[in-house]
Amino acid sequence: MVLELKVPTNDVSNFAGLREELPLILVYLLSFIQTGIYWVNHHYLLDDAEEVGHAVLWSNLALLFTLSLIPWATNWVAIRGISPFSIALYSLVCQLPAIAWMFLSAFLCRQNRKPAAHTSGKQVFSTLLYTGAIPMAYVTPYISIGMIVVVAICRIFPPRAGTSES
Repeated sequence: MVLELKVPTNDVSNFAGLREELPLILVYLLSFIQTGIYWVNHHYLLDDAEEVGHAVLWSNLALLFTLSLIPWATNWVAIRGISPFSIALYSLVCQLPAIAWMFLSAFLCRQNRKPAAHTSGKQVFSTLLYTGAIPMAYVTPYISIGMIVVVAICRIFPPRAGTSES
């Protein structure tokens, strides 16, 4: 992820500047964790693949594209601050890789003629939280961010051996 975390100007004390930048640093950390979770689970998912066809390649590319939007949405929050619109946009951008992941996983299972090694529970739960986080940003952006944190906590634990869930 390429994102510039700016050092506050000298007219702000070090601790005040750090306190001022803390929300962005936490959103950046959340973005990094989100991306890392997909990276780790992508390895688990592809370890089980015996064949990769056209649909898998394109859905994998869609996953990569949606993940590439996370730094952009994080930067939006950095520039515009934590506001209803910026967090709604961030929530939407966090939801897009989850949708792409569902397609990639389904295409891989179909291509390899194997049932999904994971339950769809995490996927459904994650998608519902991401979807709810979008309008919740207009109620309170911090609860919306909290919903995304809950998704990250649920997904940070690797799948059991022989499974490929995200």
